[in-house]
Amino acid sequence: MLYLLAVSIAWAFSFSLIKGNLAGIDTNFVSFARMAFSLAVFLPFIRFRKIAPKHLLPLALTGFLQFGIMYIAYTASFQYLEAYEVALFTIFTPIYVTLINDALRKKFNPAFLLTSVLAVIGTYVIERGQTVSSELWLGFLLVQVSNLGFAFGQVYYRRIMAGEKELKDRDVFGILYLGAFAGTGVVSAIFTPFASLHLTATHWLTLIYLGAFASGICFFLWNLGARKVDAGALAIFNDLKIPLAILVSLVVFGEQANVVSLAIGGTIIGLSLVINEVYVKRKIVRLEEAAV
Repeated sequence: MLYLLAVSIAWAFSFSLIKGNLAGIDTNFVSFARMAFSLAVFLPFIRFRKIAPKHLLPLALTGFLQFGIMYIAYTASFQYLEAYEVALFTIFTPIYVTLINDALRKKFNPAFLLTSVLAVIGTYVIERGQTVSSELWLGFLLVQVSNLGFAFGQVYYRRIMAGEKELKDRDVFGILYLGAFAGTGVVSAIFTPFASLHLTATHWLTLIYLGAFASGICFFLWNLGARKVDAGALAIFNDLKIPLAILVSLVVFGEQANVVSLAIGGTIIGLSLVINEVYVKRKIVRLEEAAV
């Protein structure tokens, strides 16, 4: 759980950095560059000999969905939305995580859905009353594509790795970035106007930070943490970055936010995590022990 919390804090800075430092840069190139730096970090750690051939393509496709498609849609949404709006529309990710997990297990767990809905309510309270841009719906749809890709990827990664007890995350994680790198590379090659692409030192430093750290190292820690918690806690942490992002914008970047709504919404999100850890998880354990 500490991995998920640490990453959520790191990601809280990303929204403002993308909106402030990378405005005007082709979004497909931004996605490709981030994945290139992420791959560079983990390429030396790939252990092809340890990975079963049957897992290579699923891992690459998982990376393309969780990182590639997610970043293409996510970065593009900043053209139509303010940074806080992008953060707001990620509130649906925990619902997708819960439902995708249940769909893959062919089992519906209403308790996990309840804690996810509480997390969504908490995030809504934080953002209520905010004005939205005129291009809201296009931006909203792009963020939902991003949310679905991210949700499916982290759930499916847990599913693949669950049966590989001897395989370490660092041995395979570069495969995910390889898939994302290839996919975003194709998209960028087709759509990026390279002739008019001019990058400053600030652009490069931001891309390196976002790619090597916020994407590369943080996604590794996120998926590592995702394997150590249940689906309910994972769903909740998908929303924790939103109040944290607002807090960073308020304290660090000097933006305006409703402190009362932030406190109330943050409390609701925290409550959903407590319910999941104290009540839901223990109830599931008791049922499993009774079945044995």
